Amino acid sequence: MSKREEYESRVEKYLLPVMERNNYELVDVEYVKEAGTWYLRAYIDKEGGFTVDDCEKVSRGLSDWLDEEDFIEDSYILEVSSPGLGRPLKKEKDFKRSLGEQVEIRLYRAVDRCKEFTGALTAYDENTVTIRYDDGTERQFERKDIALIRLAFDF
Repeated sequence: MSKREEYESRVEKYLLPVMERNNYELVDVEYVKEAGTWYLRAYIDKEGGFTVDDCEKVSRGLSDWLDEEDFIEDSYILEVSSPGLGRPLKKEKDFKRSLGEQVEIRLYRAVDRCKEFTGALTAYDENTVTIRYDDGTERQFERKDIALIRLAFDF
């Protein structure tokens, strides 16, 4: 397990009971380096929407716990926020909730000279994701080839 995965896992284990007590949903935890700065991000949601007060409540508790445990070697910026409208589908519950919905898939490498595909999510498993286009045809993608999959929004 990499250092990044260990940090994300420990934070997730801490947050899960906190989320349950408050009827929140832990969408994702990520530890990433952007422009030379490390970020520890927790994406949280709840039915009816997440408020600034909810963010503050979780952020303070998480910050206090992180200060006490002190297991992250690097300096980092802690962010607690809502995943927003463009939240990625990462976990089983995300895919299950999104069956039948329009999703946008972005690939690491082009297939048929295209890296972005949009269609209704019709099936998924641990290795593949299948979408149906408006004309009724389906296309299956290997998960290892998918850089991002999220709900598609038509503005």
